[in-house]
Amino acid sequence: MREALEPYFAGHPLVRSYVLDEQGALRRHVVIFVNGHQLRDRAGQTMLVGEDFEIHVMQALSGC
Repeated sequence: MREALEPYFAGHPLVRSYVLDEQGALRRHVVIFVNGHQLRDRAGQTMLVGEDFEIHVMQALSGC
């Protein structure tokens, strides 16, 4: 998954720190959807994506 985001990070380098932590892992309050399905493997981020896939990166909301 990270490889799919790298081209975007290359063009928008400041976004990387909002999505990934210092170790390169997905931040706790970030959620990723691929073709409308939430990415469940947060640790490994192992999902194969194609060029025509839509990836949405969002800040997760919590609380009341």
